[in-house]
Amino acid sequence: MERSINKPLVLAMVAVALLLGVMLGVTTGIADRIFGGPNPKTIASASLESMRAQNRLIAFVARYVSVTTSETSRFGFATKRTLILPGDVRYELDLSKLQPNDVTWDNSSKTLQVKLPDIEIAGPDVDLSAAQEYGEGGIVSALTNSDERLDQANRARAVADLRKQAQGAVPMRLAREAARQAVQRSFAMPLTAAGFKDVKVVARFPIDGMDEPSYLDRSTPYEEAIRQAEQRRAAQGRK
Repeated sequence: MERSINKPLVLAMVAVALLLGVMLGVTTGIADRIFGGPNPKTIASASLESMRAQNRLIAFVARYVSVTTSETSRFGFATKRTLILPGDVRYELDLSKLQPNDVTWDNSSKTLQVKLPDIEIAGPDVDLSAAQEYGEGGIVSALTNSDERLDQANRARAVADLRKQAQGAVPMRLAREAARQAVQRSFAMPLTAAGFKDVKVVARFPIDGMDEPSYLDRSTPYEEAIRQAEQRRAAQGRK
């Protein structure tokens, strides 16, 4: 009778001891050392797949304003029109382009290196509701459709000017730095959470160390930019 009582009790005590041992091992890191622990390569691979699933990262958004003037003359008279046109440009990173061989782990220096694709410029998204147009009018405007033609010329030149401003060295540098920091944080956070406190994440663009900037231009064509702006303004008017 005594044996039948003690056997279940012993088994229960062993189970509790094992449970406590596992809990102690997890909290002190012993279990990680016994079973191999978290692997920085595995964590980095999981982070890579998570980032690729996001598809695109908008690293930076900037607004530019273009001021353009076009002039024409007919019948010995001249007329000109001026357009002030603001527009937003997005600086994006196509995360789906990241490949496993773009992420390398250096165990000796505890450094995770990430090779990033080039920044892509999207836009401009012109804001026609904030556009301002000025003209001198006069005989030429009254007798011809010069105002309409000058406005079209100004819009085309304004969109081109917005793109040129967006491709400047300063905004490109700011966009690359914002993208670099975002990617480094995305890889560093899960590594730090897994206990890798001294890990360093270094993200680089192909142009790092080169004199000439390199990026992909996904700018919206002039006609499409104006059409999208007109659609947005019409939608706002219906609200």
